[in-house]
Amino acid sequence: MGAQNGKDLLVKVDMTGDGQFETLAGLRATRLSFNAETVDVTSMSSQMGWRELLGGAGVKSAAISGSGVFRDAATDERARAIFFNGETPDFQIIIPDFGIVQGRFMITGLDYAGSHNGEATFELSLSSAGLVTFVEL
Repeated sequence: MGAQNGKDLLVKVDMTGDGQFETLAGLRATRLSFNAETVDVTSMSSQMGWRELLGGAGVKSAAISGSGVFRDAATDERARAIFFNGETPDFQIIIPDFGIVQGRFMITGLDYAGSHNGEATFELSLSSAGLVTFVEL
């Protein structure tokens, strides 16, 4: 995979629950991270005192953050509704030439900002709220 434009990474949301995804916003900066907690099973009999981890155990999570401008009033309204209602709709994160990450996410942070001579901007943080899948493109 060669170099790509950062703007090509898209965050989409199922706007109405019907499985049709729409780009949530015009993101100028986006970050997707995966995490897995470890379960330490080190004991006195661990080889030469090295830590041992239990494979396949622990909690997995994904987090998305981004900043930019909302595309239109409908996506702005949908993001606010998801946040204030504590919803966990399906989201898709499209990574061109790589794959699609899909799952239920909760908006855990929604910040708005602006200057007197510029557009209104926002920052968005999402945390996984269930199984996250990956489909290779």
